[in-house]
Amino acid sequence: MKKIVFALVLILSIGANAQNEDVKNTIQTFMEGFHHRDTILLHQVCADKMILQSIEENVNGNTLTEEPLHFFYRSVASMPKTLKYNEQILSYTIQVDGSMAHAWTPYEFYVDGKLSHKGVDAFTLFKQKDSWKIVYIIDTRRK
Repeated sequence: MKKIVFALVLILSIGANAQNEDVKNTIQTFMEGFHHRDTILLHQVCADKMILQSIEENVNGNTLTEEPLHFFYRSVASMPKTLKYNEQILSYTIQVDGSMAHAWTPYEFYVDGKLSHKGVDAFTLFKQKDSWKIVYIIDTRRK
């Protein structure tokens, strides 16, 4: 009986790790598209009605803003090639329940090699057929 229970736990653990890797790969594809200004790649991993929000944290109080999806794609595509930016995800905490996943990813954002701001990206994903789609991103931003 102990061998059966151990085998079941092992199988479930392997399945959960595979789901977590799929979610992580989706986020990494998003970041690759963002860094390469590739909106076609971004469209592959983003839901058609994805919501983008940011929380700006500063001494005057916190501000919640929402960016329309079409504006996000346009701004990514039109960033000057001379602008060097890099968002470094520091770690991933991923939770999956069936066709929904959530990833908590602390990050640092650099512009021209200098730290611009840091915070946390929170991604919510939906499993559509055999692939994960990002449906919601909210981030915090601190100087």
